[in-house]
Formats: sequence, structure tokens, C-alpha cells
Amino acid sequence: MSSLATVVLDNGGSTVKAGVVGHNDRDHEVRLIPNAVVRSKGDRTTYVGHEIDRCKDFSSLHYRLPFEKGYLVDWDAQKAVWDGIFSTEVLSVDAPESSLIITEPYFNLPNIQDVYDQLVFEEYEFHSYHRCTPAAMIPYGSLFTVDGVGNPECALIVDSGFSFTHVVPMINHQIQWHAVKRMDVGGKLLTNQLKEVVSYRQWNMMDETYIMNDAKEACCYVSTQFLADLETCRSKPKKNPIVLEYLLPNFSIGRGGEIRRPEYVLTPTDQVLLMDNERFTIPELLFRPDDIGLEQSGLAGTIATSIGLLPEDLQGMFWANIGVIGGSSKFPGFHERLMTELRSLAPVDFEVQIFRSDDSVTESYYSALSFVKSPSFSTHLVTRAEYLESGSNATRRKFSQWQTGEIGKNERNWATGQEDVEPRVSRKPSRARIRTNMSSSTRRR
Repeated sequence: MSSLATVVLDNGGSTVKAGVVGHNDRDHEVRLIPNAVVRSKGDRTTYVGHEIDRCKDFSSLHYRLPFEKGYLVDWDAQKAVWDGIFSTEVLSVDAPESSLIITEPYFNLPNIQDVYDQLVFEEYEFHSYHRCTPAAMIPYGSLFTVDGVGNPECALIVDSGFSFTHVVPMINHQIQWHAVKRMDVGGKLLTNQLKEVVSYRQWNMMDETYIMNDAKEACCYVSTQFLADLETCRSKPKKNPIVLEYLLPNFSIGRGGEIRRPEYVLTPTDQVLLMDNERFTIPELLFRPDDIGLEQSGLAGTIATSIGLLPEDLQGMFWANIGVIGGSSKFPGFHERLMTELRSLAPVDFEVQIFRSDDSVTESYYSALSFVKSPSFSTHLVTRAEYLESGSNATRRKFSQWQTGEIGKNERNWATGQEDVEPRVSRKPSRARIRTNMSSSTRRR
């Protein structure tokens, strides 16, 4: 089995991070493939996954997404994307002579997991495969490696992705599912919120998901002084150091969207989008989701609640080993704001340390490459022969499952983390109320 090539698919809701590890351990470059079937109104052409690079007009794109609300529900669209990835145009995969590692959503439903197994073994006929969540790969990578020191036994992974933001504690590579928490805020919600705000204030951009997502990534940041920045924008609208002019793309001349440079002279055909307080109020939803009516704690409060459900004698290790991955964590100022809020919630005698990745989008992918090279890799695989003999029971026995006790019992509570152990925190919870959900150790006041 060790002579087989291994295909790695970090199958996210926005992009698929794909690559192959060959016989000679030479890692192929990671490929970021949009996980969507896209219809271009300008080109009048449909693009599947990797084909979107051929698109010339990104205005009014219609997206058909395999993932909806964090779960894979459109298997026809997903299979079309995977077919392109496995084709000679991208990875050129020989499935019967290859193993596969693929990531799945947290709290994935058993029926959906069965479809994964069927596609992998019956449709593509891979020799063997391993299915896991993105956070399960992180301990094998280098996110927590500092000065040659190995990965910690206890770590907490913050995965802020496309659909949701998850807080995932791990002990010795095992996810502690009873303490996993989910926030219903991700990159998709932030982009949609920006579309609505801009459409109300300036241009009608409700059909321009691609353009507004690019504007979000180019202009937005997390404010460490939210009220001060808000007052700056209020006192001097359109003439303050925060406002940016974003030039909307002009696909007739092949120019994409970009921030206007000081020396650039506007032409009569240029359309300008002013990004004022939208730059920091949109990412603020990660820390204050109640600003748009979501009755959930912010990211720092969610992390504190998750750690409070873990063994008290181990909580200090989790505070000191917080790793951040996912595309929604790439906003400038994200880590500084998170550190400030966590320090105010953590006990005074605990160290708080956040580990950031060089590229939070591909961190799980590169960690999976390290997992492939680990001596125990082959023991985690389910072969096609095992599947043909036992069906999906073979994967349930070998792959880590989040269900405990009766399948589905308290399913909603474990996923949202709002009602499982603690009562639901009211909107805009005070710091004192958050602290009561943690251990009884002395806390900073």
C-alpha cells in the first residue's frame, strides 16, 4: 500500500485544496479549485471547478454550490468538480492505484458519510481512503511547532471557514466532541452582509457575489478599537484615514477590481465603490454576531465556553495552545483582536498563546501531507476490499465518529453549543456572565 500515490482533497465549501503525494514523496503543488459550478451571464458559459480560470467576465455570476449551510447536499455538482480535479487537466489521478484523504464537515450526518463512501469506492474505485475533519489533520502539521518543540498533547483549533466557525479542542489527536462549538458566522455570511450593506448605501451589488467577495478580501480588516474607528467614520464621512476607494472591475478592458492607488487618475468609465465603515463592521460579526440578531456569543466567548467544558486540570494547556486556520481568519488585525479579548476572559494565572499559520487556507492540506508521511498512516485507511465486504460499517469502525450514545441525541445542542451544558447566553453578554461558565479559578477583573 505504501507504493500507492495518495490524493489529498481538503474539500471546503468555497475551495478544494488538492494535490498528490507520489511514490518518491515529492509533493505536488497545492491547487486551489473553486468548489462550485458557475454560470457566467457575460460569457454565457458554464464553468465547473477549475474551469473558472477561463472566464473573462465575472459580472453577475450564478453559483451552484455543492455545500449548503455547511453540509454537502448537491452531489451532482460535487461530482462534476471532483471529475475535473481527477482529470488530466488538473491532477491526472489513476483512482484504482491511489489512496485518498478527504475532509468532511464537522458533525457530518451519517447518511451523508455513507454517500462519501459510495462515491469513493463504487464510483471512482479508489484503492483505499481516509475521511476526517480539517482540524483532525492539524496535529500532524507544523502549526504548533516552535523552536523544534513537538506538537502539544492538548490543543484548541479555531477553524473559521466558508459556512461556519468551529472551535475544536483536541487531546492526543482525538477531538473532544462534547466541547466542540460552532458559530453560524463564516465567509459566506460576511460576503452576503457586505452585498446587502453596499446595495443599500451605494451600488446594487446583490448579484455580484464574486466582485463583493474580492472587495471584502482586499479592503476589510478587524478593528482593535471598534468604537474609535466608528466615531472617526461618523465625524468625517468620506474624508477620513479609514475610507478606501475600490475600483469596480471593467471586464470590457480586462481589468479586475482593485484599490485605487493615489496616483491613479479616474476615467469617465471608472466606477468607484467607497469602503468606509464597511471595512471593519463586516468582520466585526465574527466577534459580535448579535449585531445582526444572531443569539450567539462572539468568537472569544465561544472559545472560553469550549475550554470551560474540558477537564479543569488541562484547561491551562488549551489556553496556551490555540491554533487558527480557515480563510475567514486572514483579515488584518484578526489575531490581535482575538488575543485582546481572550486575555480578558482567561484566568490571570494562565498563559494565552495564539498560533497563526503562514497560510490559514492551506494549513489543513499541508498537515495532511505530513499525515501521509507518518508511519501510522496505513493503519488509518479503509481499503476497497474492506468496504465491499462490510459496506460503510468498515468506515464507521475505523474513522473517528462524533456520535456518542444514541445517534442524533442532542445533535443540535452539540453543533451550536448554545444549550448543551450552559443556558443560552443573552444578547450582548457581560464579561462577568461569560466567566461564570468557566472554571472557578481566579479571573482577571
